[in-house]
Amino acid sequence: MAPTPDSPKPATIYDVARQAGVSASTVSRAFARPGRVSFATAEKIRAVAAELGYRSVDVRRTMAEGRQRHGTIALVIADISNPVFFDMIRGAEEEAAKNGYTMLLAHTRESGIVEREAIERVMGIVDGIVLSSSRMSDAAIRAMAKQKPTLVMNRGVNGVASVVTDNARGMRRVVEHLGELGHREIAYLAGPEASWAHGMRWRSLKEGALELGLRVNLVECPEPTRDGGGAVAEQVLDSGVTAVVGYNDQLAVGFMRRAQASGYDVPGDVSVIGFDNSVVAELAHPGLTTVAAPLHALGSAAVRNLLVISQGGIQIPARPVVLPTRLVVRASTGQPRV
Repeated sequence: MAPTPDSPKPATIYDVARQAGVSASTVSRAFARPGRVSFATAEKIRAVAAELGYRSVDVRRTMAEGRQRHGTIALVIADISNPVFFDMIRGAEEEAAKNGYTMLLAHTRESGIVEREAIERVMGIVDGIVLSSSRMSDAAIRAMAKQKPTLVMNRGVNGVASVVTDNARGMRRVVEHLGELGHREIAYLAGPEASWAHGMRWRSLKEGALELGLRVNLVECPEPTRDGGGAVAEQVLDSGVTAVVGYNDQLAVGFMRRAQASGYDVPGDVSVIGFDNSVVAELAHPGLTTVAAPLHALGSAAVRNLLVISQGGIQIPARPVVLPTRLVVRASTGQPRV
């Protein structure tokens, strides 16, 4: 309906541009080609448009109606050198290929800044994005998901689709296993502070230890790698704990190697447990007890759900899809010496 003389004049793209402090072409790109505009600018433009009642273009409708199918999806991972990602990548790539898509891989080196820059580079040429172990803030991920179909692996973000493993159950089995062996003092080698999985594992470990009457302390590590685990080995061993749990297999194996090099026996002097059941767990000597996650299934489920969402098949689920975990007991754990 056309405005009457007494009704306010509808806001134009130029009104939005003027109030947002950008050009009209930038406003146009924010709606028609969101990948060509930074997250912060796009969010500012949408806020101004909503305030002014600019309704000539609806973001979600424009994306659905005008989106060009590129036949490509992006998989963004934190550390390509970490073996835990190998099976995830394979599962994601196989699922993408099965559905006629090519997968682009971006390595962010555990940096939220690098991650964001990589996403902005590919936003306009992909049909969707899978983030694995993202180091960006929840707000940044939600803003991105408004511009491009997005799914997060290994992390829960309100309002964004996600697929995670059952960290709580996995850590509960770790605590039960160590308690049954007779351990009472446990050290946890921490993951990155920005890691959602680290937060979940640490909280679950603390809760389980409290219920079973065990003591557990957190040890900050310089990086979630074998070098990071080795770097804190001396301080952990000096503390007198009889069991060590790593945020991931890399930290656990790094700690175990340094402990052995210092003359300690594993598991005679200290038991060691990792998380993820990556290839390094089985190849370590002794074999590393660890929590196994269905990594291949995690990658394939992420891509499968992303494609359904991008094609408008389902609404964003309120809760993450949770895949099961199990404890794989190998030779790195045993009864503490009396």
